[in-house]
Amino acid sequence: MKTETTKEVDGTDIARRSFLRTAGVAVASAGLLATAACHKDHKVVISTGIDIGSGDLGILNYAYVLEQLEAAFYNQVVASPYSGMSSLELSYMTAIRDHEVCHREFFKKMLGTNAIIGLTVDFSAVNFNSRTTVLALAKTFEDTGVMAYNGVAYLIQNPAYLTIAGKIVSVEARHSALIRDLITPGSFAGSDIVASNGLNNTMTVAQVLAIANTYLKSRVTAPSFNYYN
Repeated sequence: MKTETTKEVDGTDIARRSFLRTAGVAVASAGLLATAACHKDHKVVISTGIDIGSGDLGILNYAYVLEQLEAAFYNQVVASPYSGMSSLELSYMTAIRDHEVCHREFFKKMLGTNAIIGLTVDFSAVNFNSRTTVLALAKTFEDTGVMAYNGVAYLIQNPAYLTIAGKIVSVEARHSALIRDLITPGSFAGSDIVASNGLNNTMTVAQVLAIANTYLKSRVTAPSFNYYN
């Protein structure tokens, strides 16, 4: 199985191992790895793209796609800081990077043989030396991630999966608020993401993958979720 080739800086592995030790206990106790053995949900690479599958496993792979993309993005941001990045901003980006790597590795471990392949990103059009460009894309990824989780939460059948998704999306929302404040102080919960009723907006699987595929060399598809798009 292919894996990401983006190099991570020292310290990430420590954060990842710590997260996985804790999360692994919860996964094992909930019997998630056993549930993930269903043959009908095995992922295959087809000519039209990488199918994330269906049901709960499809949703987990959907999240895995986003976490792979975010981890790769922040790895690049930290490895080559944009012009004028302050030490405080670098510490923020490093913390977010570590969280995203933990999330990526968590889904990879939990899915096991049901995981899609390691994706190859394409950031060739991104100017990582520009603060404006980097923060704008970070905002897109974080806002999209939160709305993606919220958009499929109601479809999750396994309560343990739903609990895990809730724990991760809450961290992603913290990232979103921070990035927004770095761009414009006080913009942490703009009307474009939080509705007047105080609830976060959602996005469909199709909307989210359209954004993700812009930065992936291999197109990811979700034919089993067309009904919900």
